[in-house]
Amino acid sequence: MSDLMRMTGLYSGMDTEAVIQQLVSAKSKKVTDLKNEQKKLEWKQTAWQDLNSKIYNLYSKTLSNLRLAGSYSKKSTTVSDPTKATVVANGGAIEGEQTLEVKRLAKAKYITGGKITSANGLKLESSDKLSAIDGGLVGTTIKVKTGSGDDAKTTSIDITADMKISDFVSKLNEAGVKASFDADNQRFFVSASDTGVENSFDFEVEGYTGAGDALKSLGLNKDGGATTVDAQDAQIVLNGVEFTGASNTVTVNGLSITATGTTDGEISINTKTDYDAIYNTIKDFISEYNEIVNEVYSKYNADSARKYNMLTDEEKESMTDEEVEKWENTIKDSLLRKDNDLYKVLNGLTSGVSKGYKVNGETKYLFNFGIGTLNYFEAEENERKALHIDGDADDENTSTKDDKLMKALVEDTEGTIEFFASFCKDMYDNLNKTMEATEYRSIYKVYDDKRLKSEYDDYTKKIKEAEQKLSDYEDRWYKKFSDMEVALSKLQSNQNTVSSMLGM
Repeated sequence: MSDLMRMTGLYSGMDTEAVIQQLVSAKSKKVTDLKNEQKKLEWKQTAWQDLNSKIYNLYSKTLSNLRLAGSYSKKSTTVSDPTKATVVANGGAIEGEQTLEVKRLAKAKYITGGKITSANGLKLESSDKLSAIDGGLVGTTIKVKTGSGDDAKTTSIDITADMKISDFVSKLNEAGVKASFDADNQRFFVSASDTGVENSFDFEVEGYTGAGDALKSLGLNKDGGATTVDAQDAQIVLNGVEFTGASNTVTVNGLSITATGTTDGEISINTKTDYDAIYNTIKDFISEYNEIVNEVYSKYNADSARKYNMLTDEEKESMTDEEVEKWENTIKDSLLRKDNDLYKVLNGLTSGVSKGYKVNGETKYLFNFGIGTLNYFEAEENERKALHIDGDADDENTSTKDDKLMKALVEDTEGTIEFFASFCKDMYDNLNKTMEATEYRSIYKVYDDKRLKSEYDDYTKKIKEAEQKLSDYEDRWYKKFSDMEVALSKLQSNQNTVSSMLGM
């Protein structure tokens, strides 16, 4: 709207505003229509973005992982004495019983400092200066040596007159050890950052002023009353072979063994294939697949909202919030109806369901594993593309049927895994092709995001132009009515003058 002064029907007595609004209503409706179309396009973009996020997650995480046979292999282990060790087996672990002996646990070097005293006999706090400690520390440089070999590091801490106890503790932590000061017990506590000899630490002192040893004054050596627990490596024996390391967790031949206590002789580890875990991996994939396919199918077959126009502000005011939401959701739900890109997505997801994949020279299908869609009358509306597993206790439609999937996993684990890896790879490749970048879409998008953005920007431009035309059109009419009011004003003024001259 321009800054033009708009006069009302002061002399004509006309409702100028109402007349002009009637005159410009057609152009005003054009602006509203453009804004409504842009709003619908915005809703469409949001719908695609939400759906694309789910599809990309299926593609980049689930399918990318499950197209590889090694992702299915699951092993479980039991330990005869779980208080001494916990064991996690990966897919490559050897099945059967193995022996384990824990001879020694890894430890971190730990110093419990001796009790320190202040020069004035008062209790020390973290905020006190180191110079208040009895023994004279100012001018001393304490070197902290951490690690070993190429990872060894030496950090120098210069004790200054202004350094506080808390500052010293911070410097120790920065040097690579874990340190604290207990004001209640008047002691420093220092430990290595991790277990094992290679992660140990030592203190050295360079020159000082005053009487006495700096480490002794700080209670950090034997003379100062410190108690030290030396670092040590873990030592385990698996199947008669000794393994040592800085950590209590050792990985050997597919077994991740975490020692928690030393054993009196050997204990046993039993490893076997975890069929339930493999089954649940497949079941979780199908559940994620069904959620997406049902949504895509539902959006593609959505009811038409042709009779539902975008609500005006006046219409919204006469409706409840729930009624407005329901009305707008009806429009939103229909935005991808019969969309060609959506059909391609649906086809990419479902095309492999009826295909066969060779396993050990034999072509097999999903139905061989008791997996398929329900018949037309059994399936819920818009869920006719969903897959169901026979014997799945959580599926009321198929729970009473024979569990062919579990039977196949037990009888031919590798062949069953090979089939589902091929099935997932096929779906992965289909989606990969669908999400290729084009002139109209970005990489990893299943819809033309660039085109939609361009259309949205075009609407912004059109709305701006239409609003300017509307404003100009209104201004022309306001000027005409203003000129009329001025003319009527002059006419009335002349009439009054004539009347006055005639003595009327």
